Amino acid sequence: MTATLPVIFVGHGSPLTAFEDNQFTRGWSQLTKAIQPNAVLCISAHWCTQGTGVTAMKSPRTIHDFHGFPEALYQFRYPAPGSPELGQRVKELLPTSDVVMDQQWGLDHGCWAVMKHLFPNAEVPVVQLSIDMTREPQWHYDIGKALQPLRDQGVLIIGSGNVVHNLRQIDFQNESAVFPWAKTFNDHVHECIQLRNHQPLIDYTQGDSTLRHCALLSVPTPDHYYPLLYVLGASDANDAIEIVLDKVVLGSISMLSVKLGV
Repeated sequence: MTATLPVIFVGHGSPLTAFEDNQFTRGWSQLTKAIQPNAVLCISAHWCTQGTGVTAMKSPRTIHDFHGFPEALYQFRYPAPGSPELGQRVKELLPTSDVVMDQQWGLDHGCWAVMKHLFPNAEVPVVQLSIDMTREPQWHYDIGKALQPLRDQGVLIIGSGNVVHNLRQIDFQNESAVFPWAKTFNDHVHECIQLRNHQPLIDYTQGDSTLRHCALLSVPTPDHYYPLLYVLGASDANDAIEIVLDKVVLGSISMLSVKLGV
């Protein structure tokens, strides 16, 4: 029998993490040391759609969806195979009829900058699931629940985003800066994960006025936050909880990374 695989959320930060050797990339690389999945399903903050898409090509292209970075980053390719079969299985599991079997997208940097450290040889097939930005947070969490059976079928589910992601507030002069509102919200997310208390994370704009203020600053747009909800939805009450990394950098970017399960 295939062992139940964990689910992973990674705070991916800058595209440059693909080339870096630091506490974050070293932490990510440890996540898959004892795991050999049949395939990876990645929910990246950088594929936002109206409706739901799932990549269905045999050879997904490497997408360079950013500007102003060193030329070497644009030349990088992550040549992992795709899996139309997994794409079809995802479509079958989702409780929505408008899933598009996508032949255009590929792997964006929210996926490949992380995968380069998790599976540096690009030997594991990778499929991406898009984030339907017309849907409410509970819907995204419920989609994660629908994907749970994949864990027993050799599929590693990865969410890639940042629970605090406010680019307008970044302090580029001080990498170790931590804005108080970012710390408050990041600590709140950390605590709720540890307590398996997911509803406050689904209803992240609710709560008292202080927490709501911190949430709105930390999540000015939900694209980087929603991947966490998929991962939490796909988790199980019996999963071991490992906070792999927990640090806010540049004032307003959380690198919180979590593994649920063994």
